[in-house]
Amino acid sequence: MQLQINNKTHEVDADGDTPLLWVIRDNLGMTGTKYGCGLAQCGACSVLVDGEIVRSCVTPLDSVIGRSVTTIEAIETDPVGKAVVAAWVNHQVPQCGYCQSGQVMAATALLKQTPNPTEDDIAAAMVNLCRCGTYNFIKTAVNEVAGRKEASL
Repeated sequence: MQLQINNKTHEVDADGDTPLLWVIRDNLGMTGTKYGCGLAQCGACSVLVDGEIVRSCVTPLDSVIGRSVTTIEAIETDPVGKAVVAAWVNHQVPQCGYCQSGQVMAATALLKQTPNPTEDDIAAAMVNLCRCGTYNFIKTAVNEVAGRKEASL
């Protein structure tokens, strides 16, 4: 089957029920998207499908045929994604970093859909788990991309 991932067509030999995450990591060698819980709870596996955030660990391949998938490897080709990455670096958001690719994907999806999110919007969208507790830094970085420097920690 053919998949559109990071603006490239990939021919993949896999069952349609195979989770997208395994194809991204194992078949295509893009290891930036992480396996966390396998239950769509933690968000480490988050990717964009047609601009919407999805948990790739539970997303069957059949559901993304004919759709555009973006992984962390290509997020900086998007102007919003590039701004998010710059804010992440500026605020030194990552600690261990394991969840951060999913966090960047979630922030990018939020800011593409809602360029000037409220604090409630940020809280509702940024639900990925971070065992290092960098939530305040994440919120500050999202606020910076939205143009609000006064965000509190």
